Amino acid sequence: MSTTTSGKTEFRPMAICCALFFILGFITWANGTLIPFLKIACNLETDLQAFFVTFASYIAYFFLAIPSSWIIKKIGFQNGLVVSLLILGLGSLIFIPAADNRSYGLFLTGIFIQGSGMALLQTAVNPYLSIIGPIDSAAQRISIAGFFNKTAGIIVPILFGTLFLKDAGEVTTRLEAAVDLTEQNAILDSLVSRVHTPYIALAVIFVLFAIFLKYTKLPEVDVDAEEEIDPTAALQEKKTSVFQFPHLFLGSLAIFFCVSVEVMAGDIIGVYGRELNVNHFFVTYATAFTLACMLVGYIVGIIAIPKFVSQQFALRICTLVGIIFTVISVYTTGTVSFIFVALLGIANALMWPAIFPLGIKGLGRFTKTGSAIMVMGIAGGAIWPLVYGYLKDTMHVDFQHSFLYAMIPAYLYILFFAVKGHKVGK
Repeated sequence: MSTTTSGKTEFRPMAICCALFFILGFITWANGTLIPFLKIACNLETDLQAFFVTFASYIAYFFLAIPSSWIIKKIGFQNGLVVSLLILGLGSLIFIPAADNRSYGLFLTGIFIQGSGMALLQTAVNPYLSIIGPIDSAAQRISIAGFFNKTAGIIVPILFGTLFLKDAGEVTTRLEAAVDLTEQNAILDSLVSRVHTPYIALAVIFVLFAIFLKYTKLPEVDVDAEEEIDPTAALQEKKTSVFQFPHLFLGSLAIFFCVSVEVMAGDIIGVYGRELNVNHFFVTYATAFTLACMLVGYIVGIIAIPKFVSQQFALRICTLVGIIFTVISVYTTGTVSFIFVALLGIANALMWPAIFPLGIKGLGRFTKTGSAIMVMGIAGGAIWPLVYGYLKDTMHVDFQHSFLYAMIPAYLYILFFAVKGHKVGK
């Protein structure tokens, strides 16, 4: 039974969903701190190399989205939650030998395993939000869970920034002044050892939570029973393949670019701020500024949509605001430029909630597969930082113009989807 007899949302499943969304936000936005930290600790030569942190995390969604649906179907949603947490714990533990050997490859392996766990967790936890209470309050539950997700995104850069990057400038100076390789290695070994305690703690927390979930009674989800054919889609029953819904694939590409601009504003901002020579405080906690702005945008969306504006109109406005803020950030300098990159969080916050339902609208019995295809678009977070890094480090384009060339095409495509793309084939 998913709801109480009074038709109210059960507290325990809702609280667990919020905790799981907090975990998703915590692990996802840890990348913003790991990029500059691992660049120093692993002695990487370019930002492009460091951006493989986001690649390893987000590319897992591309490979695991559809398999995760199959896994959940085989073992059930609650077991899927348990397995996903154990995978997250395994990925966290790999950070320990990675630190001991100062191996960037092992760090990326741990991050990819964490990404795999998150892909499975996303597939398992999202259906709960639609079945643990009345359907007419589902949007409210999604908003509450999203609030916890973004709150974690604010906390982790502050926590990890303090633990890992509190004296990054001093460490860099000492490395430059090191007279031989032995002294340099000693400094780097001391720096990279900082990951031991927090990642052992994370692994323990994930395993304990997995055990708790294993022995907690939660409603099982029958997705096939939840899926219904859209009564407004007259020809839908005649369609035999998910490939007959072009708006779905246009929507998945929109998710690709949506996550791309989110990651550029949330994870790349630290690198961007360093290039701007802003105060070290802003660089250390850069991701937290963007996520705070995203939280503001999320709250505005909860209030305004659909009472004052439709999702489609909000998506158009947010995209235009994103373009304007990007241009301002590129053609200003110092703290002003940094602030407008952080403000992109407001523009980006409402894109996923608007794009995802438009992409899967009218799929009926193809909704499960369509949702997995949409989730595959999260791989944009893997690719787009590499595009930026390639432009900046390999093509030697000015870092601000590289940001412009990466962001504007992404926003323009999202604008196309908001205006026309979501209607194609309907």
